Amino acid sequence: MKTVEIIGYKRANLGKSDAQRLREEGNVPCVLYGGGPQIHFYAPMILFRPLVYTNEAHFVHVNIEGEECQAILQDVQFHPVSEIILHADFLRISEDRKIKMKIPTRLVGQAQSPGLLKGGTLVRKRDSLTVIAFPKHMPDHIDVDVSHLDFHHAVKVADISIEGLEFADPRNAPIAVVEVPRAAKLEVATAEAPAEGAAASAPASEKKEEAKK
Repeated sequence: MKTVEIIGYKRANLGKSDAQRLREEGNVPCVLYGGGPQIHFYAPMILFRPLVYTNEAHFVHVNIEGEECQAILQDVQFHPVSEIILHADFLRISEDRKIKMKIPTRLVGQAQSPGLLKGGTLVRKRDSLTVIAFPKHMPDHIDVDVSHLDFHHAVKVADISIEGLEFADPRNAPIAVVEVPRAAKLEVATAEAPAEGAAASAPASEKKEEAKK
């Protein structure tokens, strides 16, 4: 897994007003915890771009005024309208301790999927999986093979097996499914409608014949 460096500075003051001032100056209020003292600091928002706005997971090398450690981004809060980063939480990690991370999924094998070759639609149900592993085993993404999927078939969490990784998501949770295209559903519905109408008119015809007798 790749590493992104975050260079930060300790906060002299805490509180909402100070946090707002830091954001207005282009910084992100942060906190570092786990395996050591809790440190409140801030870092330039521009450093978060390769860490937050990406389809891959990363380790983080945190450098706070010369104090360095390895960490992961545990949580990040965004403004509901502007989507500016409001706050970031970092968790220290060590090679001898398992960690839990959300790892993005990447779908592969679309060109061989029977359902897609017949015009089906591939629907992604989960963009990421929650993985528990030692840092050395943690991948930056997880490939999910959909080459065998036909209509109404899905790849589930239970179908993914990677050495050294445990998955915290429900085993029966779907990751991706191939659905029948809307046009095909309409064709089937149209074809079935006359048949149902003919079946319904049959009893009426029988009643007319009985009346003639």
